[in-house]
Amino acid sequence: MNAEIIAVGSELLLGQIDNTNASYLSTRLADIGINVYFHQAVGDNQDRIQEALKNASSRSDAVIITGGLGPTQDDVTREACGAFLGLDVILDNGAEAHVRQYFEQSGREVTEANLKQANTLEGAEVFPNDNGLACGTAVEKDGVYYVLLPGPPKEMKRMADSYALPYLAAKRPEEAVITSRLLRFYAIGESSLAEKLESILSRQSNPTIAPLAQEGEVMLRLTARSSSGEENIRLLDAAAEEILEKAGDYCYGEGEEELDERTAALMRELNLSVSAAESLTGGAFADRMTTFAGASMIFPGGVVCYGNEAKMNAVGVSEETLKNDGAVSRACAVEMAEGAKERFGSDYGISFTGAAGPDPLEGYEPGEMFIGFAGPDFSTAEFVRVGGSRSSIRMQAVKRGLYMLYNELRNRKGG
Repeated sequence: MNAEIIAVGSELLLGQIDNTNASYLSTRLADIGINVYFHQAVGDNQDRIQEALKNASSRSDAVIITGGLGPTQDDVTREACGAFLGLDVILDNGAEAHVRQYFEQSGREVTEANLKQANTLEGAEVFPNDNGLACGTAVEKDGVYYVLLPGPPKEMKRMADSYALPYLAAKRPEEAVITSRLLRFYAIGESSLAEKLESILSRQSNPTIAPLAQEGEVMLRLTARSSSGEENIRLLDAAAEEILEKAGDYCYGEGEEELDERTAALMRELNLSVSAAESLTGGAFADRMTTFAGASMIFPGGVVCYGNEAKMNAVGVSEETLKNDGAVSRACAVEMAEGAKERFGSDYGISFTGAAGPDPLEGYEPGEMFIGFAGPDFSTAEFVRVGGSRSSIRMQAVKRGLYMLYNELRNRKGG
């Protein structure tokens, strides 16, 4: 089954919001063995939506439309689909009851505009909205499946996972079982990873291997298809083993667990803690480390010491170091990390100092930095150079610091 995703909303074309729905749906459809070959984005206009539907239906087995199901006049997705398919737009009783109940509970009077969100297409299957009001719709016409989902990501994701994806999975012509696995890599670029895995990628068939680059890291999604889940696991295990033989030094984990989550899990497992002194990153490392429940057990505290006075007063960087070596220096990064470790009584201390941009700092170009790291019996600092915007540089710095900490913990654990 080949699918196509149409995102409806003039705000997408104006650049006011990103089309995150399409990326989410593509990933989830791949998980159930449905290929996505085309994305379209179209404004809130019936004629243009119908034109997009005409193109999609000529080349795809399933057409998934997100957005345009709300209560306002520019929400015309149902009407455009109904006109294209020759189906009436009708009120669904169950969806109507859901909308009325919501307004009664909130003490407000329901209007005809609100009830518009309970409309569906004649003869269609209706998907309830567990996170909002606008119901979803699925209908088959001339061998093509049309699925209408709300635009707000919170509503769309819940409806897709609970109803739309199971609906499409049941319509696939094949009985094959699909199983996916995600391998996560850091400190290596997409092209470098592809070069290391060239012999594997050039002959991939089952499992398929799809690289996905994100800011500062790369993921590989392995997808196996066979008659049983057990056979898929065997295929995925064999593929993963071969990949890790060539690039295992850069792999930090598997599945949806990101670098900060994996690092925090290792710290809890080893009963260790880290504190931070942040200049360049402005508290971004502390923000990531305090995302998790029970964060105080692994992150007792951190300080943002942007100015030189703060570096001296907060974490004990010496005036001599700042005068002779500068705030952006290996010596300053080491003293910041040691100061954070001592101040908060943690097992490790980490620090970030450098040029975030857009202007150079102390002779260092934007993206050049030192990350300090202090442990039970060592202190060091690593010079790092990255590119991108100011916010990207700061985020990449945090990830590099997390990776330094993760490798230390992995080595300490013995694997």
